[in-house]
Amino acid sequence: MARDDRDTEADDTPALEIAIRLERLSRLLRQAGHSHGLVPAQWDVLRYLARANRLSRSPGQVARYLGTTKGTVSQSLLTLEKKGLIQRHGNGSDKRHVSLTLTQAGRLRLEGDPLRALATDLEQLGGKTRRRFARGLAELLTMEIGRQGAARFGTCAACARLDAGGTCAADGVRVTPEEQVLLCAAFSPD
Repeated sequence: MARDDRDTEADDTPALEIAIRLERLSRLLRQAGHSHGLVPAQWDVLRYLARANRLSRSPGQVARYLGTTKGTVSQSLLTLEKKGLIQRHGNGSDKRHVSLTLTQAGRLRLEGDPLRALATDLEQLGGKTRRRFARGLAELLTMEIGRQGAARFGTCAACARLDAGGTCAADGVRVTPEEQVLLCAAFSPD
């Protein structure tokens, strides 16, 4: 089939068929998530912690981002801690405030993340297709977050709370350029 024929075919694909394909892809990725001694929920936690800033690395924020209960996240955290992939850090005298970090073993485990195969496939799509796909997927995600009233996370670089000097209004701390590209639970788009 010529490339032009595929493009025309894709343009004529019903929206429900595209949604079904996305759901099928999601299920295949979830199935692949049972690898390297972890289950999909544990991979989700590791991925989140690798992308989250200092304000967003608490058990409660992990649960908000993943759209699950604190109890479910707690089980994943216990397992990941026992495997030496994450560490918990108490915040001062208040034992209720816990911060989570990836250990070196956790960062190494992420190098074997089953999503890396999909990332490789996405790289092969070509620049224009990948950019359009990324833009469309971001729009769909924003719509679904709004529909479900799910937590909205974003980066400091795109946040209205970050002033011109690089200080976050949520906690009054200067945000380094490295931190500005990480996910934040205090994100405000406007």
